[in-house]
Amino acid sequence: MNTKIDCRGLACPAPVLKTKELIEQEQPENLVVVVDNEAAKENVTRFMEHQGFAVSTSVEGSDFQVSGRAEGGAKAAPVKTVEPEELKQKIMVMVGTDRMGYGDDDLGLKLMVSFLKTLKEMGGELWRLVFVNNGVKMTVSESEVLPVLKELEEGGVHVLVCGTCLNHFNLLEKKVVGETTNMLDIVTAMQLADKVINI
Repeated sequence: MNTKIDCRGLACPAPVLKTKELIEQEQPENLVVVVDNEAAKENVTRFMEHQGFAVSTSVEGSDFQVSGRAEGGAKAAPVKTVEPEELKQKIMVMVGTDRMGYGDDDLGLKLMVSFLKTLKEMGGELWRLVFVNNGVKMTVSESEVLPVLKELEEGGVHVLVCGTCLNHFNLLEKKVVGETTNMLDIVTAMQLADKVINI
């Protein structure tokens, strides 16, 4: 028997939080979550997969159904604790704009491009790169920093891109780099980071 929850009309990260709460309380074997936007579908799918569900999605009219079947029982723990292998900082950089500073937009864009290109100098301490608000524009097909971001991602940096922000700017389909995420993942990453740098 399927356990079904309706998360239509809920803003990020509410669909993931409701799914998390239900899994922790009821540990269902089969779960169906109904959402009404692509970002929520991706976020709920990823969360359920991390919880040990085999997930499939379907479209019904303008809604999405995310269906999960527990493989060996759903895991109730939403956050994995990872023991550090080395004694180095985990730095999270949150980018909330596609320009750096105020005054001249062209200069601001040049500075941001230069900043992102220089981030690799942090080496292994750069742990998460999170794009929110106008910053998500750096991750889409027209962005001139895509090669830089792809290089960072291939080097082990986890790039997170706010799904609500992509939806707001109608850019979800244009995202080329990074993992579409939600505020729960961002807040969790902030908790796990040794240092958070906001741009």
